[in-house]
Amino acid sequence: MGKRIFFFLLTNVLVLVTISIVLRVFGVGNYINQAGGIDFGTLLVFSAIVGFSGSFISLAMSRWIAKKMMNVRIIDQNSSSSREREIVEKVHRLSRAAGLVHMPEVGIYDSPEVNAFATGPSKKRSLVAVSAGLLHEMDDDAIEGVIAHEVAHIANGDMVTMTLLQGVVNTFVVFLARIAAWAVSRFVREDIAPIVHFVAVLVFQIAFSILGSIVVFAYSRYREFHADRGAADLAGKDKMIHALRSLKAYTNRISEENDTAISTLKINNKKKSMLFSTHPDLDDRISRLEMK
Repeated sequence: MGKRIFFFLLTNVLVLVTISIVLRVFGVGNYINQAGGIDFGTLLVFSAIVGFSGSFISLAMSRWIAKKMMNVRIIDQNSSSSREREIVEKVHRLSRAAGLVHMPEVGIYDSPEVNAFATGPSKKRSLVAVSAGLLHEMDDDAIEGVIAHEVAHIANGDMVTMTLLQGVVNTFVVFLARIAAWAVSRFVREDIAPIVHFVAVLVFQIAFSILGSIVVFAYSRYREFHADRGAADLAGKDKMIHALRSLKAYTNRISEENDTAISTLKINNKKKSMLFSTHPDLDDRISRLEMK
């Protein structure tokens, strides 16, 4: 259920690129000295300002971006659907149990995938959204376990800690991208060096952002275990384990259907690397909860 991380990282990259273009156009943050070399102190300060600005702007926009991209429909306790009122009641009950003073917004988005996510810039301005596929595929106990997991993310302040980590990663991305771009620009004619430098900055920044996401994904996997434990405390360990087993059964069924559909193409359905995964393996998550 990595929508939370996907929206944050996507917004972060777009914001970083936009800030870089704007600063370049207005000539802000000139770290090239008169001799044509790099003033590393100035560049580091510039990188930190841009890096943390990018991550905090991404955090501030996270709830709005999620709503727009996923077409989330906000529901409340006055909804005409009893099913929707039950979902709101679950979110609010679990939120109170987690010690949240301000209740998250609750939304549903139309997708057949079994998914849910929590996002928002703070505990006061958070969102818990579930997919139509989740409500269709899972039973009541499994749904409660999933919602408890998302509420635990909010209660743990995972979006804020993710933002701080992303700010550090962004700082290194901006810093290294400009050093690499400066090095590349030294190999071209002096009259086109500024253009090459500008384009190279954008290319290296995107490339290094992708590499930096490995660190963010590793942290995300660690926080998933923590949210699982929080959900077990809120909804009960049995419901959280049941939710994970239900999700595993669903993913296995979907994988088998896909294997059947593409078998004639001789495509192997190999397990993808965990480097770019926001979530740990389901078996690992289940086993850790069982030992809790």
